[in-house]
Parts: sequence; structure tokens; C-alpha cells
Amino acid sequence: MQTGVPNQAVPGITPAAVTPKSPQRIGVPREVFPGEKRVATVPEAVEKLIKLGFKVAVESGAGDAANFSDEVYRAAGAEVIIGAAALWAASDIVFKVRGPTTDEVALMHEGQALVSFIWPAQNPELMQQLAAKKVTVLAIDALPRTLSRAQKMDALTSQAGVAGYRAVIEAANAFGRFFSGQITAAGKVPPAKVFIAGAGVAGLAAIGTAASLGAIVRANDTRAEVADQVVSLGGEFVKVDFVEEGSGGGGYAKVMSEGFQQAQREMYAKQAKDVDIIITTALIPGRPAPKLITAEMVRSMKPGSVIVDMAAEQGGNCELTEPGQAVVKHGVTIVGYTDLVSRLAKQSSTLYASNLFRLSEELCKTKDGVINVNMEDEAIRGLTVTKDGSITWPAPAPKVAAPAAVVAKPAAVVAKPKGGHGQSSEPASGTSMAIMFGVAAAVFWLIGASAPAAFLSHFTVFILACFVGYMVVWNVKPALHTPLMSVTNAISSIIAIGALVQVSPWVGAADRPNDLISWVAAAAIVLTAINMFGGFAVTQRMLAMFRK
Repeated sequence: MQTGVPNQAVPGITPAAVTPKSPQRIGVPREVFPGEKRVATVPEAVEKLIKLGFKVAVESGAGDAANFSDEVYRAAGAEVIIGAAALWAASDIVFKVRGPTTDEVALMHEGQALVSFIWPAQNPELMQQLAAKKVTVLAIDALPRTLSRAQKMDALTSQAGVAGYRAVIEAANAFGRFFSGQITAAGKVPPAKVFIAGAGVAGLAAIGTAASLGAIVRANDTRAEVADQVVSLGGEFVKVDFVEEGSGGGGYAKVMSEGFQQAQREMYAKQAKDVDIIITTALIPGRPAPKLITAEMVRSMKPGSVIVDMAAEQGGNCELTEPGQAVVKHGVTIVGYTDLVSRLAKQSSTLYASNLFRLSEELCKTKDGVINVNMEDEAIRGLTVTKDGSITWPAPAPKVAAPAAVVAKPAAVVAKPKGGHGQSSEPASGTSMAIMFGVAAAVFWLIGASAPAAFLSHFTVFILACFVGYMVVWNVKPALHTPLMSVTNAISSIIAIGALVQVSPWVGAADRPNDLISWVAAAAIVLTAINMFGGFAVTQRMLAMFRK
């Protein structure tokens, strides 16, 4: 078989090793994995990649299964190349969804870069083959998910969300009733009961989808902190009667103790007898999927129930799952499809293409069409599994500054006295407040001693109004200041009535008074009108934000 080497001549295409390194060409081959319908980039992302300075080439037919034709790619500025060998030979960088097959590795050439799902822990032989080709490989599944700046590149999250949604759709397709409860003239239909094992990204997507369809949703996870997320999506969090922390590294769950697993199995057995649909999502990186649903639990379920095993590709969470198949056992439909994400190929391809574009932004910050695999960058270091023929996975531990210096600095600030008498900041603040109130009381007494009685009563009301207004605003969160002030401005505009009383004697009079009070009242009417209508206008805009 012919392989794509740097100096291989391909009609109409200049080999990548001969072309100038600026700009580099990103190649998107057609996926060859059986049943894979996704494509690594979409026309919308092609336009953005070109703006970064890259050239983009797409193998003819690469997007057909996801409803992206060659013509749409050409319109976006991509070059369409016929044949995988020609595409691999012409590309400096290759974007893929599934990891390369042995035949595809043979088409790679030295110095090439590959971005794809690799799963290095599960594919040691593939890692050796890639290293032997002296290529640089970035495994999108190896992204450090704990980094906040890495969220935009997190393809695992984006694809898991699609899979969770599709799992509910498959369950609804196999289920013999409505999800939502209904009362009709023909009778009453009870709502479906759905139990979701695992509340990660896929599980949360499934919870939200099932709840939006009207089902009664319950969920469980070994990580107690996800309980609030389950409730916020409309589900009920079912606890295991065993106290143990289940959070593992990188946002995943860890392997639990035997005591916890026994208590968990008892809870699952109870739920299996009661619910209509079970969706399992439990996976632990680098290990086979844990068996959560036993054959005995399946036998205890009501006839016509459904199990959707999202972990089927890794062996399944149900003992009776057959990967890639939907089977009926003991009257229960067990869906073990391994291509849930591909069943929404257009949506999942669009999200994946966005993830790779964001990664390209990090690799090409100069926007000159040349990537820079910076191993000092924590996110890029975690992604890179081979570099120029050397296996760099697992990534070295990130450099962390000594915590002692960080802790000592705030301690010194807290211990430092504010005043010269050794007082802390809190007593000093109380003293300042007492002095301020004392001065205010003295000024108020001086004004009261010399001012007329009528003025003093109005002045007292004014001072109290200022104090109450200040305290009301001070005790409200800053995020609520805008709606608060918009409403209070509109209501407090009752001051316009007082101004109208002041100007009413000279409205229509032949000899209009020219005193200062009347002119101040007239100005107050104008300003209060602005305040009034502006307050209601802002309130209306705030309310409009919460309308569908």
C-alpha cells in the first residue's frame, strides 16, 4: 500500500513537507470508524479558522453523514480534496473525531500534527505507532478539565451533553407510553418514572431532557455536591444510605468502597422495581464500566420498562447489555447503542468543531496560521500525548508555587493594626462611626436652636428620609441596585405633588410671583417627571428580561 510521505507527488496538491510553514493547512478527513457520522469541523468553523491564518482542506464527502455537503465547505473557503491519501499528504495539521486506524497512521508523515480523541491509556499500541511516525498528537480527551480556561475546549463535555439528550430520546422511542402524565376523556395516563444513575455532564443533560418531557426524574451520584444541580434541573436526588466522598480527580467519580457499593446496589434494586426507565452513565477513566444493574434487577422491573446503557462502549453498566444493540430481556428493552452522539451528527459535529477552533486559538495566538505547541502552557501540556516522536503522556505535574508564601502574606495584613494605638480595623471603624454620629447630632442641634419651628419639622423628616433611604440601599446586593432604584425613583416621585402645590397659586394668575420657592418648585416638577418616567421605563426593561 502506498503511504503518504513528505516528498510523495499527488496530482494537484503540493505535499505538506514542501509547502511553506506559514500558513499551515488543516486537513479534515472522512471518518472511517463504522457508524461514525460526525465530522471534525463544519463550514462555520472553517471561516473562523481561515481568519486565524490557516488554510483548510476537507476530504470529499467528509461531512455528508452530518448533512454538510462539499459545496457548503467550498463556499466557506475550504479546499475539497478527493481521497484520504491526498488529504493526509497535503495537511500539516489533521483534525479528526475518532483516533486514527492503522491505515491512517501509515498515511501520516514526520512533523505532522494530529488533534483527535485518542484515549492514550486504553490505546498503548496506537501511542507507539504515532511516536514512531515522529508526529505531534494532541488528544482532546486528555484536556485538564479542572482548568476554567479549558472549558471552551472541553469536547468531552460538549459530546456528553449530546449523548445524555439522545439517551432520553432513545428511551422515549422504546417506551410504550407518554413521558408526561395526562388526564383525558379516555382515561388517566400516569407520568413515566425515570431513574438516572450518574449525574455527570451526560446525566445532567438526561435529567433536564426527561424533566422537560414531563417525567418524574430521580438521580443518584457518588458525588454529593451534584445534588443541588439535580434538583435545579427538576429531578430528585436519591441518596445512598452510606457516608463516603465520591469525588475523584479531574471532575470524575472515584472507585467506591465495597460497603458503599453494597448500599448503592440495594438502592438501585429498590428503584428498579419502581421506575419505568433507567439511564446509566457511570464511567471511570481507564477502567471498564462498573456493573450497576444486575440481571436480578432487570427481572424485577415492570414489563415494558427500558434501560439505556450509555456506558455500553466500555462494557456497560448493566450485566445484560449487548454493546451496539437494543435487545429485549425479561420483558425489558435494554438499549446499548455505542453511537448515541453520532445519532445527532450535525449538532455534535458543530459543538466539536467549536471546541477545536477554540483550541486552535490557543495554539495560534499570533493568528499567522502556524501552531505553537507550548509545553509551558498547562492546558496544552495536558493535551499533548506525543511531540516530535516522543511520548509525553501522562503530562508532568504542573508547577505550583510554594503555598507558604501565599498564606503568610494575608496573615501579615490581618495582623497589622490600623491605628497607632494597636487597635484593629473593627474598633477603629466603630470609633469613626461614633464620631460621625456625634458631629451630625451637634450640627442638627445647632440648626434646631436657631431655625424656625416649621423649618425644623420639615428638616427632621428630610434627615430621616435620607437615613432610611441610605440604609435600604446599603443592605441590598449591588446586583439589585438597578431594579431597586428604578422602582423607588418612580414611587418617590410623589414629590411632584408638593411642587404642584407650590406653583398652583400663580398658574393662570395675572401677576405671577417671582419668588425663589416658586421657581424651585417648577424645576422640581421637571426633574421629577424625568425621574418618574425614567424609573418606570427601566422597570419595564428589567421585567422584559424575564419574559419568554
